[in-house]
Amino acid sequence: MTDIAYIENTTYDEMVEGQSAEISRVLRAEDIDLFAVMSEDVNPAHLDDDYAKASMFQKVIAHGMWGGALISAVLGTELPGPGTIYLKQSLAFRRPVYVGDKVTVRVTVREKKDKGRVLLDCVCLNQEGEEVITGEAEVIAPKEKVRRPRVTLPDVHLHERGVRYREIIARASNLDPITVAVVQPCDEASLSGALAAQARGIITPVLVGPKNQIRAAARQADLPLSGITIIDAPNGAAAAEAAVALAKAGRVDAIMKGVLDTEEFLNPIRDESRGLHTGRYMTHAVVLDVPHYPKPLFITDAAMIRWPTLAKKKDIIQNAIDLAHALGIPCPKVALLSAVEKVVERIPSTVEAAALWQMANRGQITGGILDGPIAFENAVSPAVATMKGFNSPVAGDADILIAPDLEAGSLMAKQLIYLSGAEAAGLILGAKVPIILTSRAGDLLSRLAGASFAQLMVHHRLGTLDAVA
Repeated sequence: MTDIAYIENTTYDEMVEGQSAEISRVLRAEDIDLFAVMSEDVNPAHLDDDYAKASMFQKVIAHGMWGGALISAVLGTELPGPGTIYLKQSLAFRRPVYVGDKVTVRVTVREKKDKGRVLLDCVCLNQEGEEVITGEAEVIAPKEKVRRPRVTLPDVHLHERGVRYREIIARASNLDPITVAVVQPCDEASLSGALAAQARGIITPVLVGPKNQIRAAARQADLPLSGITIIDAPNGAAAAEAAVALAKAGRVDAIMKGVLDTEEFLNPIRDESRGLHTGRYMTHAVVLDVPHYPKPLFITDAAMIRWPTLAKKKDIIQNAIDLAHALGIPCPKVALLSAVEKVVERIPSTVEAAALWQMANRGQITGGILDGPIAFENAVSPAVATMKGFNSPVAGDADILIAPDLEAGSLMAKQLIYLSGAEAAGLILGAKVPIILTSRAGDLLSRLAGASFAQLMVHHRLGTLDAVA
């Protein structure tokens, strides 16, 4: 039987001068975020990048409003407690309260006045015993005794949108921009994405497509094109072929999809004789910034290879590992997904997972830690893996999820995007140059992230990444 915690008030008649109550709390970074969301307080002194939000780990709230809220909590739950009516409060903020500080909040009855009114001294002390807040509060104390179960507050998780992407983009901040052929940038989204990546120093765009349509889109969106190379092509198919020719000639380092059908965009890239083939299969990897997951999560293949054979899965995995290295993950943990953790002949993905695991053990796949077959929940949830007794270096901490096939990969990625609020950006890998496969539904952040992935991948291949980083 679960013990129930209760809160009980102190009535006006029960209160005596000098009586006190206190609570102690530690200020966390997420407390400040939640305070800002609830109060719509976006004062730069509380949340600005140069002050409280200079990093996710060194936030500070100089005005002490968090401490003021704790004073209200003591008055409403401890002394006088339930039934208290707040009349007024006067506080002086003596010192800043920093993330990690332990604050003790104490209220003391100074004076019992008429009509049930009570004046209380209020003080907040940090872990050094220093006063950070002082003041007084006037309340109407309850007349009747109240005892009720203490309410258990819900857990609140605040996700800072795009934080993983910004960390990756920052990793590339000192690198030289790469030259990117942007295919058919004839709408505001694709054109503004390319120009924003240029402004960030990620890419130098070469716009390939109908020149008049590109300029019309720029005028409509009020985007400047001065100094930018435009290669005229009559339509999307011709633009894609021109971009492939630029890549084969070494004139561009990567290719970015604009506003054209994906198959039309990929046809010249995959062409057996004129395309961008290397010794590997071309595969797709999407990198997701998922709320509740502590790091970038890769899913592959979700766009290129419909029914991957064992040989194709080998390249799917190696391509994803190489991208993870470029993005700053030195030894990614790779989960070979299936429905179960045992090898079952009737489930081909379990047999293939076991074979791939053995291939990695024999050096045919390098640079990562593989395990499988492994179910999705065991790959991403430490709690579930522990509960099920699934012991593995990959369990609950996967960097890369290898889908059994394209349908599973696509469904998994889109569920995370549309039901869990994940951000998504991806590349086609295994080609002569990285291919930035933008989505029509993708926003500016995802386009910047995709461009940054390509920039890091190019510098990783050139060997210039580690020297700059």
